[in-house]
Formats: sequence, structure tokens, C-alpha cells
Amino acid sequence: MRADTIDLARLALKSGEGRRMADLAVSLEDLQLGGERYATPASVSAVLDLSRMSGGGWALRLRFSTAISGPCMRCLADAAPEIAVDAREVHEHGSDDPELVSPYVSDLDVLDLAAWARDALALALPRQVLCRPDCAGLCPVCGEDLNTAGPGHRHERPPDPRWAALRELKLD
Repeated sequence: MRADTIDLARLALKSGEGRRMADLAVSLEDLQLGGERYATPASVSAVLDLSRMSGGGWALRLRFSTAISGPCMRCLADAAPEIAVDAREVHEHGSDDPELVSPYVSDLDVLDLAAWARDALALALPRQVLCRPDCAGLCPVCGEDLNTAGPGHRHERPPDPRWAALRELKLD
């Protein structure tokens, strides 16, 4: 079932009641991270658990897995890590505490599932998107991919600039 928004009021849950909605097709947008574009699938299959709290609020949990694809942050090769998302939100109408008011639930009890999924995916990303966990990156001197360069890849150390004046001496 395609669901980018869900009318929570229409579910007519009473305080203490809950419901699981499985196999929801939720839209995702590509992500911009560190100036690079990371592609996501057009939609993912998600599970939404929701329950009505006493006082009329909502406790929500969203779970899905997806892969993103884009450049490795170390070597620039293609990277496609699998990301597992498990996000929770609480929404209590009229609360003074901003931690208890979800930005994804409107005053009319409509849940913006697509926006929540996008933000939850962004928060679940690793610190660095890598092609593999042990990526060695690029050589800082010549730019060669150190994953394929082999252990013999070396460069002659440049001379210490503090000794430059001594190299200019003519001792003949």
C-alpha cells in the first residue's frame, strides 16, 4: 500500500490501542551529503507501529532498510551501504515541551510519513559513506587509489624546508 501521508484520526484508535501497518510503500528522496548526491530507491517498504496515548497523543515507530548509492568518501569509488532505520516519535497535542510535539504530525492528526522517512534515513547514515569498511582512500601525494596500489606504493620524502638555506651553500 502506498502511503506518504496517513490520516491518524481516521484509524479511530482509543487510548491504549495500537496498530501495526506493514508493507507501506514510502517515498524517499535522494540525499545531498558533503556536496555529493546519494541516490535512494524511489520507495521503500516500511513498517509503522502506532498507538494512541492517554490524553489523545500518539506514539509512533517507523522501521525500514534501504541502500544508498554514491561516491565513497575516501576513494571516490561507488559505494552502496545498506542502512537500517528504526525511528520513534511522540506527539502530544498542545504540549509545551517541544520533545513531545512531532514535526511530522499536523494539528489534524495527519502523519507526513515521507518527510519522517527521509529525515530518519539522514539521521541513520554512518559518519562516512564507504565502499567497504577497510577502504584505504587515495594517496595524498599522487591521488592513486590505495585499495589497488599495493603495499609497495611509496613516495620519496621531500627535503625538510628548514635545511633549504644549507643546500644553497657552495662548498667547493
